Amino acid sequence: MPGRCRYAQPAVLPTDRIRNFSIISHVDHGKSTLSDRILELTKAVDPRLMREQYLDSMDIERERGITIKAQNVRVHWADHVLHLIDTPGHVDFAYEVSRSLAACEGAVLLVDASQGIQAQTLATCYQALEHDLEIVAALNKIDLPAADPDRCVDELERVLGLEGDGVLRISAKTGEGVAGLLDAVVARVPPPTGDAAEPLRALIFDSSYDQYRGVVSSIRVVSGVLRSSARVRFMQVGAAHDLEEIGVRAPAPTPVAELGPGEVGYLIAGIKDVGQARSGETVTDAIRPAPAPLAGYRDPKPMVFCGLYPIDGDQLTELREALEKLRLNDSSVTFEPESSGALGFGFRCGFLGLLHMEIVRERLEREFDLSLIATAPSVAYCATLTDGTEVRFDNPSQMPEPSRLDHVDEPMLRATVIVPSEYTGTTMDLCQSRRGELERMEYLSPERLELVYRIPLAEVVVDFFDQLKSRTKGYASLDYEPAGSATANLVKVDLLINHVPVDAFSTVVHRNAADAYGRRMAEKLRELIPRQLFDVPIQAAVGGRVIARETVKAKRKDVLAKCYGGDITRKRKLLERQKEGKKRMKSIGRVEVPQEAFISALRMED
Repeated sequence: MPGRCRYAQPAVLPTDRIRNFSIISHVDHGKSTLSDRILELTKAVDPRLMREQYLDSMDIERERGITIKAQNVRVHWADHVLHLIDTPGHVDFAYEVSRSLAACEGAVLLVDASQGIQAQTLATCYQALEHDLEIVAALNKIDLPAADPDRCVDELERVLGLEGDGVLRISAKTGEGVAGLLDAVVARVPPPTGDAAEPLRALIFDSSYDQYRGVVSSIRVVSGVLRSSARVRFMQVGAAHDLEEIGVRAPAPTPVAELGPGEVGYLIAGIKDVGQARSGETVTDAIRPAPAPLAGYRDPKPMVFCGLYPIDGDQLTELREALEKLRLNDSSVTFEPESSGALGFGFRCGFLGLLHMEIVRERLEREFDLSLIATAPSVAYCATLTDGTEVRFDNPSQMPEPSRLDHVDEPMLRATVIVPSEYTGTTMDLCQSRRGELERMEYLSPERLELVYRIPLAEVVVDFFDQLKSRTKGYASLDYEPAGSATANLVKVDLLINHVPVDAFSTVVHRNAADAYGRRMAEKLRELIPRQLFDVPIQAAVGGRVIARETVKAKRKDVLAKCYGGDITRKRKLLERQKEGKKRMKSIGRVEVPQEAFISALRMED
C-alpha cells in the first residue's frame, strides 16, 4: 500500500500537526459514506480493496446499513495527521457517540440537505457542545433533486446558532466538496494539547475482544508518551501489564514504536478479561505513574429487559458462553440467570433499547448458531411496599402482590419528535395515547416543528417508533433521554391456561390498558394452542379478578356412531360415560404449550 512506511514514525508527532475529529449526525445522513470518501481521497485504502461501509466490520452492520460500533482510522492530509472516528447514529448507541467525542477536539456535523435538522442532529450537536468541541457543519446529499441547502442553512443558523457562511456543502456519494471539508477540519479544529514530558495518561474510549490476542483497546494519549516496550498500569482497576503491541489503524492495524500526546491508536497487553480494560479507564506508566486518573465515563445503564431462553434446553451452556463472549465486545449488555416454569432455564438480559435488543439477539443466533425465544420486553420498575421498603424489579413475575404494594414508580423519558407541521395532530394524538405530557412545542420553520414530551419508557419500547413512522409517512424523527421516574397506576396481567399461570406471558401494564391487553393475548393464544380432549380455558387475570376469557373447544369423538336406533337410554348412557371421562381427564390433564405458540405469541411486532 502506498505510503505504508510513513506510519512507523521514528519520533513523537508534534501536536500542531494532529487533528482529532468525529463525524456525527442523525441516522442515515451519510456518516459511513463520508468516511469511505475520506479513505479514498487520502489514499489510505488500496482502490482494489475499497468497498462500501469500509469501516463497518460486522455483517449485520452492512445488511442493515447502520453503524453499531464507533470505528477510528488515521489518515494523512496536507502534511497533517487526521484521526477520524465514525460514530453510530441511532439513539440506542448514543453512549458510543459520547465516548468518541471525549477523544476529539472537533466534530463534523452532517446534515441531510433534503431533510434538514432531525431529532438526533440536535442531540449529537448538543453533546459536542458539552464537550467544548469545534463544530464544522456540512450539508450532505446536495446532489439529490429534493435538496434545499438554503433552507437547511437557515435552520442551522436559527436553531443551533451556527454561522451560515461556515456551513459547507458536500456530496459524500460523489465526493464533491469532501476535499474542502478536510481543509476546513485542518483549519478550524484546534490541535490537541498535551506535554510529552509529563507522566503518561491515556484514555481508553473503546475495547473489543480478539480470541487470539485478548482485549484490543482504542486509546487517546492525553499527556506523556506511550512506548511499545513499557509496562503500564490501569489506574481504576490497579492492574499492571506488559505491552505486547501499540499501533494505529490506517485503517489496517499498523504497529508503531510510540504514541505521543494527542495521538489516537490501540494497545494490546494480553488481557483476557475485558473488565480490566473498560471504556473510561486511564492507562499510565507503571514505573512513573500519573498522580490522578482522567475523568472517565459513566457505565451505560440498561433500559429494556427481556428473557432469552434456548429452544433446545441442552443449549443453555452454549447460550451462557455466547453471552459472555458478546459482552467482551459490548459491555452495555447485562445478563443474569433466571428460570421460567414454562420456558425452563435462561437469562434475564438488559439492553439500551429495542434496536440494541434485536441486534444482540440476531448476533447470538447468527454468530453462535443458537435458536432462542425472547420474552416480551419490559423495563425496570421500583415498587414501594406498605412497610416503606423499596423493591426494584424488571421481570413481571417478581412484582409484589397487590396487598403489599403502596405504589410503583416507572422510568420516564424526555422524547423529542421533529415532524412536518401537517402531521402535528396525529403525532400529538399518538403521544397522548401513550400517556405522554407535552413539555414544549416549537416551530423550527413554517413547515416543521419540534415536540418535546415526557413519556413513560414502557410506552416507547415496543412499537412507538413504528407507529410514529407510519402515522407521519416516515417523515418524523425521534430522540430521547432518561427523565427520572414517576408514580403510575400499574398492574400485573397474568395469563392462565387451564387455570395454571404461565409466567412467560405475564406483563406489567397501566390499569387502563389491562383489559385490552388481556383480551388480545387470550384471543391470540386461543388460535395458537392445539385442541385437547377436554375444554381448555384461557384467562387473563389482574390479581384474583379475571378480565378476559377464551376457550379452546375439546376434540369430540362421535360415541353414537355405532348406535343404529334402539332405546334412547342407551345413547344417553354412552354420552354420560363420555362426559365423566372428559371431567376426569380435565382434572388430571396438563396442557403443554408448544414452542411455536410461545414464539408466535411473544413476537415483538405483534
